[in-house]
Amino acid sequence: MESMLNKLKSTVTKVTADVTSAVMGNPVTREFDVGRHIASGGNGLAWKIFNGTKKSTKQEVAVFVFDKKLIDKYQKFEKDQIIDSLKRGVQQLTRLRHPRLLTVQHPLEESRDCLAFCTEPVFASLANVLGNWENLPSPVSPDIKDYKLYDVETKYGLLQVSEGLSFLHSSVKMVHGNITPENIILNKSGAWKIMGFDFCVSSTNPSEQEPKFPCKEWDPNLPSLCLPNPEYLAPEYILSVSCETASDMYSLGTVMYAVFNKGKPIFEVNKQDIYKSFSRQLDQLSRLGSSSLTNIPEEVREHVKLLLNVTPTVRPDADQMTKIPFFDDVGAVTLQYFDTLFQRDNLQKSQFFKGLPKVLPKLPKRVIVQRILPCLTSEFVNPDMVPFVLPNVLLIAEECTKEEYVKLILPELGPVFKQQEPIQASNMILLIFLQKMDLLLTKTPPDEIKNSVLPMVYRALEAPSIQIQELCLNIIPTFANLIDYPSMKNALIPRIKNACLQTSSLAVRVNSLVCLGKILEYLDKWFVLDDILPFLQQIPSKEPAVLMGILGIYKCTFTHKKLGITKEQLAGRVLPHLIPLSIENNLNLNQFNSFISVIKEMLNRLESEHKTKLEQLHIMQEQQKSLDIGNQMNASEETKVTNVGSQQIDKVFNNIGTDLLTGGDAENKEDGLQNKHKRASLTLEEKQKLAKEQEQAQKLKSQQPLKPQVQTPIAPVKQTKDLTDTLMDNMSSLTSLSVSTPKISASSTFNSVPCTGLGMMFSTSIDNTKRNLTNGLNANVGFQTSGFNMPVNTNQNFFSSPSTPGVTKMTLGTPSTLPNFNAMSVPAAGAKQTQQRPTDMSALNNLFGPQKPKVSMNQLSQQKPNQWLNQFVPPQGSPGMGSSVMGTQMNMIGQSAFGMQANPFFNPQNFAQPPTSMTSSSSASNDLKDLFG
Repeated sequence: MESMLNKLKSTVTKVTADVTSAVMGNPVTREFDVGRHIASGGNGLAWKIFNGTKKSTKQEVAVFVFDKKLIDKYQKFEKDQIIDSLKRGVQQLTRLRHPRLLTVQHPLEESRDCLAFCTEPVFASLANVLGNWENLPSPVSPDIKDYKLYDVETKYGLLQVSEGLSFLHSSVKMVHGNITPENIILNKSGAWKIMGFDFCVSSTNPSEQEPKFPCKEWDPNLPSLCLPNPEYLAPEYILSVSCETASDMYSLGTVMYAVFNKGKPIFEVNKQDIYKSFSRQLDQLSRLGSSSLTNIPEEVREHVKLLLNVTPTVRPDADQMTKIPFFDDVGAVTLQYFDTLFQRDNLQKSQFFKGLPKVLPKLPKRVIVQRILPCLTSEFVNPDMVPFVLPNVLLIAEECTKEEYVKLILPELGPVFKQQEPIQASNMILLIFLQKMDLLLTKTPPDEIKNSVLPMVYRALEAPSIQIQELCLNIIPTFANLIDYPSMKNALIPRIKNACLQTSSLAVRVNSLVCLGKILEYLDKWFVLDDILPFLQQIPSKEPAVLMGILGIYKCTFTHKKLGITKEQLAGRVLPHLIPLSIENNLNLNQFNSFISVIKEMLNRLESEHKTKLEQLHIMQEQQKSLDIGNQMNASEETKVTNVGSQQIDKVFNNIGTDLLTGGDAENKEDGLQNKHKRASLTLEEKQKLAKEQEQAQKLKSQQPLKPQVQTPIAPVKQTKDLTDTLMDNMSSLTSLSVSTPKISASSTFNSVPCTGLGMMFSTSIDNTKRNLTNGLNANVGFQTSGFNMPVNTNQNFFSSPSTPGVTKMTLGTPSTLPNFNAMSVPAAGAKQTQQRPTDMSALNNLFGPQKPKVSMNQLSQQKPNQWLNQFVPPQGSPGMGSSVMGTQMNMIGQSAFGMQANPFFNPQNFAQPPTSMTSSSSASNDLKDLFG
């Protein structure tokens, strides 16, 4: 690898050195930049050919350089002869102007080290192409080394040389004198051009019909560069010291032979004994047979044999050679026509360009790109010819690689994309481009697509020609996948919609809908739902074709896997639009059936999806209800106090702070509550609630005891603890007692509990309970307090009377207003607090019979339970005890809002308040601690 890099580096250095040494100081470098050494040409391939550009115009040229170092071995006078011969040839070429002669861009310039002149861009000499690589850079460029002449190139090249000789012989009255592969140059387009007029001979009587050309005798002592190439020289030059136009035709015959024999001449000449060699050659030519010309195509073989005839008068002249059938080839004639295109009028050009697409497939790609494409693109400057030239250019573009297209074709198409005048030509250009749009979008870079190609498509959609609009709408789906999404969404779709709404042509409107339907798959789902579908409702016409187009878009969107229509839009937009359209009078039976079929599919999916949603929602709601019931059951507390057939009672209160029961004197509870709220920095709303509670408490104090009556539960405002579980436990306990017992046993009655400052008396009447249950009451529980009402958070009706049997009596400290409690559990006397247990629901089955329907917990209370700080579960009392002492332990959470306003179930009608004196105790705090833990 390193050796290869070193070799490449040395090659580049050598080339650079050649350019520097050969051209530096020459006046040509003032106007031209000299580039890479690409070829060699001229007599003896003495001229090095370089790429070059003109500094002022950046025009590409070829720079021919003769390095004087090549003749250092010669004497001074020989050097001068060589230089004079070379100068004469270039000067003669500069004076002559013809398409078949190499065009000189800058005349010969001489410096101390070299001779140089500039010509049209050159590829190589014919000798280089045929394998003679003398005076070429090493290694030889692959462009030359791998170059192969196609038949059409050979035919047309030889035709060009014949035409050039015809010009010299007929018009200039000149004999070239050295027609060889070295003096035939292939320019950049592949055209064959004649150069090397070093030994040209002009007629001495140009005005006469029979020109006379003087000839110099062959001097073997002259340097080889001062003599023509003897291998391509006619025998009469040497043997009879004469020359005429037929001598050039002999040279043409030898060139034709060399072209078909890989550059090998027909005869090899011994330059040491030139006369003997030509004498032998003359004998061979007189006996030349077809076997010597086997590599030459049969259709031109006889003509080559004539050109090599010993007698000059038998040889065809240049004009006759241009008319032989061999050159009457489609490809050669096409190339010839392009070379004379500037001589044709627009009508002739248009006819030629119309037939060109049939010829192009028969020509090699390199010939088309090198020879035909430049001629075609040069016609873009003629607006009237663009519609005739453009199809051929795009046909060539299909065969080009993307790189060739971008380099050779796209720059020439830029002005054509924007051409709008004349209008007729502009419309034809749009049609041609639209038909080849897939080609343009495939090979054109994205930036150029946005800048040149798509604006042309937009212009076509807005064109006044209905034909162009229809064609554009038909073609857009074929290349929609090649358009970037932002351009599709923001530029193309709006123009298609405008074309549909604003046109007066039914065909354009229908094609717009068909176009939209075909490109839906390239759009985003929500863009279709939010932009395309609403647009369908704006279409004013009701023709069957339009309606079917609308239906097609709806069906495509509805059934497409990527798109789809939501059930909300089906119900709210699509079906309300489709159903009225389905009964349009213009629709026939098949079209109506198509509408109904799609509508039914939409309804079925709408039903299926929404039904599935509702079923899932129902399942979720049922699961949520189960979770809510479970949470309520887990949150409720069950307290059982068992004393040989005793009744189980739960008392539920709203939460307040524990300090209400344990902190301070009972006489100052209300003040303590107020101070607590003040310390908590109550809000205005809380203060208003507190004031209302105090006012309501005063009213309750002054009320008379209420008679027992059934009350309708008040609608809950704030969610509190559901007391259903507590009530069910009470009933379960009641029903567990023996109904047939005639009188109450000692063990079924709660005695008063001795406690400092607090006395409780529980007595239970089973007969009274049975009677209340029989009357449809859930419980007959009353509270006897001393100077205050105790609100209980429940939906049940409570009855209280001082003399009613079976009523629990309760004495608690100094009269005061007791706020709501959320929960209180009473364990058995002397028993420790046990761990929490789930509520026992077994008593429900005994409580609710056929005559007592069950009431759901949601019916009893719609409110969620409040937080519980401590829950207590009482253990069963010891059997055999005559009386049960109940010790209660309370821990409650304080609430900022309490009393009547905090408890929506607080109602004075639900409670009895027999006034009873209540004795305060100085050790209330200690007693409460003993009682509640």
